[in-house]
Amino acid sequence: MKYLVHAALASLVLSVSSAAADTYKATMVAGQAPIFRFVKMLDDPFATTAKAKIEALGHSITFTGQYGGSIAGPGEELDAVGAGLGQIGLCTPIFSAAKLPEQLVGYYAPFVTDDTRLAADVVHNLYLKNADMQRALDENNVVYLGNVVPIDDYILMTKFPVKSMEDLKGKKIAAPGPSVNWLSGTGAVAVSANLTTYYNELSTGVYDGVIVFTSAAMPGKFHEVAPYITRVKLGAQASVFLCANKDWYNGLPKDVQDALHAGGAAAMEWYITELEATVEKAYKVMAENGATISEASPELRQAWVQGMENHAKNWAKTLDDKGRPGSAVLAAYMDAMRAAGAKPLRNWDQE
Repeated sequence: MKYLVHAALASLVLSVSSAAADTYKATMVAGQAPIFRFVKMLDDPFATTAKAKIEALGHSITFTGQYGGSIAGPGEELDAVGAGLGQIGLCTPIFSAAKLPEQLVGYYAPFVTDDTRLAADVVHNLYLKNADMQRALDENNVVYLGNVVPIDDYILMTKFPVKSMEDLKGKKIAAPGPSVNWLSGTGAVAVSANLTTYYNELSTGVYDGVIVFTSAAMPGKFHEVAPYITRVKLGAQASVFLCANKDWYNGLPKDVQDALHAGGAAAMEWYITELEATVEKAYKVMAENGATISEASPELRQAWVQGMENHAKNWAKTLDDKGRPGSAVLAAYMDAMRAAGAKPLRNWDQE
């Protein structure tokens, strides 16, 4: 009888243990190849951190990376993850403006902070706590996994020195996406473009300068064709983020969800640390290779920001008119930035 009791107890323990141990699979999607830091981080430290924590719970998980357009091209990740073609991916609002409009708030509010870490932390907390920022994610059937991929401070690179706003008048300056609005009121001729065309079009005279972030300027060798670098402090941005399919995520136990968020936190810290080191190195390399780097004077920055149209308010009103929380998100973003210590040159939400 005693043997049967012990056998029954052992069987019960084994069955409970087996029931508690689950195996999961997750396909990770990115349009670009893993030569890029923001794709590389998916395998390590995101997946390695999440996997270790999930295995410590007694479960197992297999992460498979599908990068370089094998499932989704650049900007298609949101749709792919939302549809369940992959469980985890990089969501890029700048390529999905119609579907993730609130996530672009920083691009309509320049001159707020040039601190990459601060920008990332503020937007990270908004994703976690602000229902208006979460709304678009719900609509696209994705969940924020806790990793904002920041973009370091945007700078001005030109073929000519820039000492005052007069120097920009009539010059063709290229900028990507919504940041083309940053040129309003400068006297420059704004040209919408992207990083892939910058070098050739600068070298052939299609335009006279570009707005670009430092970590892309050095590997793109833009200093060879636009050697005057002016640190205007247009601002660091934080919109790209790691997302998961909502249906898949909601089907996971809470401790497994927490493990994924821990992976996101590890990836965010690694990425920011790597990015800060890259920016510091980029300025050194560009200077050593003939670039002239200067800080914009306070007078130039004030003239630039005060001459701009308030695109942030216009953007917010456009969203409001569509029944979306544009003004609420703008106010939340600016309030959070100020509370975190940012010193905006212009309080876009209060005008």
